[in-house]
Amino acid sequence: MNSGTPFLSAHASAADWQIAAGEIVQKLEGVGSAHRLGFLYVTDHFSAYLDEISIFLRQTLGVPHWVGTVGFGVCTTSQEYFDAPAMVVMVTPIPEESFRIFKDVSEDITSITENHKEWLSGPFPPLTVVHGDPRNNMVGDLIAEISDATEGFLVGGLTAAEDNFVQLADEVTDGGLSGVMFSLDKVPVQAGLTQGCSPIGETHQVTAADENMLIELDGRPALDVFKEDIGEVLAHDLQRVGGYIFAALPVTGTDTGDYLVRNLVGIDPESGVVAIGEYVSAGDRVMFCRRDHDSAVTDMKRMLVDIKKRAGNSPVRGGLYFSCCARGPNQFGDDSDELKMITEELGEFPLVGFFANGEISNNRLYGYTGVLTVFL
Repeated sequence: MNSGTPFLSAHASAADWQIAAGEIVQKLEGVGSAHRLGFLYVTDHFSAYLDEISIFLRQTLGVPHWVGTVGFGVCTTSQEYFDAPAMVVMVTPIPEESFRIFKDVSEDITSITENHKEWLSGPFPPLTVVHGDPRNNMVGDLIAEISDATEGFLVGGLTAAEDNFVQLADEVTDGGLSGVMFSLDKVPVQAGLTQGCSPIGETHQVTAADENMLIELDGRPALDVFKEDIGEVLAHDLQRVGGYIFAALPVTGTDTGDYLVRNLVGIDPESGVVAIGEYVSAGDRVMFCRRDHDSAVTDMKRMLVDIKKRAGNSPVRGGLYFSCCARGPNQFGDDSDELKMITEELGEFPLVGFFANGEISNNRLYGYTGVLTVFL
């Protein structure tokens, strides 16, 4: 990577994409021939124009390669845009031999393993930035397959849109996964995951289940265990748990305490069954968690301190942040507090990302999390 050429970012909000894109170009002074790859994220308002926007930016800025997608919100340094027509852009001085763009990973990963077989044969596993289509029910399996095949680390998120679930991988695509792989020997990075929920109660063993229905936990009716964990006040008014209490599935084989958060789908007081947004089997482990502002702030600080420690004395040159669309103003407040926390801990640097319909970290699809990647 060209250490003398800076990462550059810009953002704009306007009713017309032409005006916003024009502002982006004006703000991105200093773009040169070393900037070979750009990231572009737009809010749903501009989703129908992602192709036109990328062509305009390619022609006016001279940056040949672009990746990105659509979010219910987009984020940049110390600022987020929600429910507004906006776009964020970052151009990077990463040489073309150090990255490979892929697309159309919808049923298998051969477009990665075959098309980039020679490039992947190098001694260093890649960091892969992934954008996915939430309508494809295979995305979770495909993410794991990419991780296994490349032996690398994945970061990213699923497109969040009302109608146009489009991604950008040199051209507009949809239906599966797309993104860019970086060679870590040439592109040093650090990445972290922060949870938006905190566990309550103990971890329980599933002793009886049917598809996504928890029937027994620890040999007792699942609803009885659930009520004990959430406390007497909520247990007397189960209507209040929606959007506040969730199920969490601990990630096996990890020493970081990670867990996958899944929605509560339904509760049947008569049978004592609790339904969640994931298939489970007897022998699995599950716990319950709550989503609140304080726990999210605490864990965000933990992640940022950890990334800062791992970065050492290396300055952060640029960053990507993928956050759940239920975070942002819904959890941190409406003054871009989530993004400001990044700047407060790591300093000011070019940063772009979007608020996603599911977040990708390492080899799994998460929910209600934030995934930060910094280039050093």
